[in-house]
Amino acid sequence: MNSYNILFVEDDINLGYILKEYIQLHGFSVTWAKDGQEGLACAEKHHFHLVILDVMMPRMDGFELARLIREKKNLPVIFLTAKALLVDKLKGFRIGADDYIVKPVEEEELIARIQVILKRYYPAAGSEADNIFEIGHYRFDFHNRQLLLGEETITITTKEADLLRMLCHNINQVLDRKETLLKLWGSADYFSRRNMDVFITRLRKHLAKDPQIRIVNIHGKGFMLRSEGNLQ
Repeated sequence: MNSYNILFVEDDINLGYILKEYIQLHGFSVTWAKDGQEGLACAEKHHFHLVILDVMMPRMDGFELARLIREKKNLPVIFLTAKALLVDKLKGFRIGADDYIVKPVEEEELIARIQVILKRYYPAAGSEADNIFEIGHYRFDFHNRQLLLGEETITITTKEADLLRMLCHNINQVLDRKETLLKLWGSADYFSRRNMDVFITRLRKHLAKDPQIRIVNIHGKGFMLRSEGNLQ
């Protein structure tokens, strides 16, 4: 048994019961809320390690619920929904989702995605050399997913942290786009490429206060984190 607590918000009673039981069979503790308001109340009262949200729900949709949860808590969020349009997927990732799964989903795939995200979000402590990076005037703490600039602390998402660490490991060198997509998204298809572009844009905004740092697009190849300072 593991010690991870999952908040599962799904208004479909049959699907909710099946998935709750299946997730619990794999050692997770699951709290099942049946609408957005109930999900928000649970998130405010209890400690969770991960949230799985439907989007189309009564009383509050999943997008709004995710936004409210992420305002107060830095929790990984998975959307599990029938909304399959690209515009909906991009909206989910802009809110800060770590994954967006379109129904129907195979139970084994769902468990695999949960395990991958939890491993990224709650990694075993590694060496400081692989967790702490100096990027210009910023200090990047990968383990805690934080960018520090003077007295300011910016908490970033798991995917942003994964992508930024790969850029840091290749400072002032080209980071191959396809290789990065396959490693972080598991696919190099159109949607994954668009998704990666969203995260690159977000990282540029996070790093915008230091003019010595730029994430540049290398046409036909990938991206480069350019820094005039030293990276440790």
